[in-house]
Amino acid sequence: MRKFIKIIVQIAVLCVFNELGQLIVNTFNLVLPGSIMGLILLWLCLYTKLIKVEWIETGAGFLLMYLTLFFIPTTIGVIEYPELLSAPGLYLMAAVIVSTMVTIAIAGIVSKWLEKKEVHREESQ
Repeated sequence: MRKFIKIIVQIAVLCVFNELGQLIVNTFNLVLPGSIMGLILLWLCLYTKLIKVEWIETGAGFLLMYLTLFFIPTTIGVIEYPELLSAPGLYLMAAVIVSTMVTIAIAGIVSKWLEKKEVHREESQ
């Protein structure tokens, strides 16, 4: 029971960051999605150690464990709209695949750079 409550509290913390991101985007009329702004805020808090990873680790792991369930509506949408499988739909799919691969590549490059920077910082201390 204690672990269940811990997961709920940690997911609530993640939801607070999401809502803060939404609030900032709406307040300042930014073009960045609120969820991305929430992730940036969470990253900043983790980076500056205002929030410890342990405070959200179990809840985030729980969400990641069930991540595939969040894609069910997308799959049903493709089934509902077969025109997505036509020529314009194939262009759309190609754009999604290419942009996903570019995103993965950039995320990998940035994470490697951050890891090297962290190792260099630890070695210099």
